[in-house]
Amino acid sequence: MAKSDRWSQKVTESSDALTLEQGVFSLEDPREIALSLKKSAEESTRRKSDPYRSAMSMLTFYINRAGKQLSDEQQDRLERAKDELRALFGRAKK
Repeated sequence: MAKSDRWSQKVTESSDALTLEQGVFSLEDPREIALSLKKSAEESTRRKSDPYRSAMSMLTFYINRAGKQLSDEQQDRLERAKDELRALFGRAKK
């Protein structure tokens, strides 16, 4: 892969968003994904916004980055993780 093809990996690893647990997006349970993101966001010293925004931004970034490579099942699981994340932070469900 060319260096320019890995820009999203660099963003994930070096951004000021948060440090993720290994394999968080491959977990089977949407609630477990949300709990892991919440924990990472609350413990992160690299984030610049509030924990909810950081966690949701990282999840959305991953979904957008993976794009068409996500199966319908994976896409659905990650979208349900967004709802779980909203619930964990006491936000309204969309």
